[in-house]
Amino acid sequence: MKSIQVQKTGGPEALQLVELPIPEPKPNEAVVRLSASGVNFIDVYYREGRYKTNVPFIAGQEGAGIVTAVGSEVKDVAIGDRVAYTMVLGSYAEYASVPADKLVKIPAGVDERQAAATMLQGMTAHYLAYDTFPLKKGDTALVHAAAGGVGLLLVQMARQIGARVIATVSTAEKAKLARDAGADEVILYTQQDFEIETKRLTKNCGVDVVYDSVGKTTFEKGLNLLRPRGMMALFGGSSGAVPPFDPIILTQKGSLYLTRPSLGAYIATPQELQKRAAAVFNMIQSGKLKLRIEHTYPLIEAQQAHRDLEGRKTTGKLLLLN
Repeated sequence: MKSIQVQKTGGPEALQLVELPIPEPKPNEAVVRLSASGVNFIDVYYREGRYKTNVPFIAGQEGAGIVTAVGSEVKDVAIGDRVAYTMVLGSYAEYASVPADKLVKIPAGVDERQAAATMLQGMTAHYLAYDTFPLKKGDTALVHAAAGGVGLLLVQMARQIGARVIATVSTAEKAKLARDAGADEVILYTQQDFEIETKRLTKNCGVDVVYDSVGKTTFEKGLNLLRPRGMMALFGGSSGAVPPFDPIILTQKGSLYLTRPSLGAYIATPQELQKRAAAVFNMIQSGKLKLRIEHTYPLIEAQQAHRDLEGRKTTGKLLLLN
């Protein structure tokens, strides 16, 4: 089978096309013939070595396809089932062997590309809006990278809850996407200082929560925009890691909360995974959540997909297809 393997961490060139045997399932695993694999910033972090794992490894950790084989202990999925998963390395390939308790059956009305585009970013948006800082009607949220994969979904969820959404984006095209997703206000951070503009929009009262996937270049100003006891939900670092800082700053700025969540902690049990995935799939089925699959690439173009993602040239979701 064709696979994209990282033998030595580094830039996009570290993603190498190799031929490997189709995996055999362990007793608790199912083999999935992948039709689509999600491309995410977490894949970049693993490729760079920022997140550690043993090399060589097959990149990617989000995919959807059809079960072709099951291990002896597997009871909940069967050959022929359409399934999706995330948080398991190895999805940049034609086949992957995945622990069965990490698999979610894809319901009718959701296709495999939609499922692959939803598992990581859709459930991330869901836990941010419903658990990390449970939004309620009347709250104000600042969403950075609002035209990105998570951003567009998070904006939609926040608006459905009834929160006011202030979005930051880099281009006029992305601004239109954020508005179409439901953002109340959109700030082009390339033309305006988002801190000054957000203070103006909130009449210096601040926002209840900042959802920040950018990190280094936005973090400090984001703290300045929180109301007393507001929350910074830092869930990514596309511009680089946030430098270490003294927690006394949180006291000085109004007894703020800071969390660095990741999806794994919010789908830690099979029950929570199934419940969260079902909630997101239901939103897709009902038309409440509209996916934007920005671009698809054949598996062999994984390097280009990473270059486009890191270059901040993309909106919505990127997929590798088999």
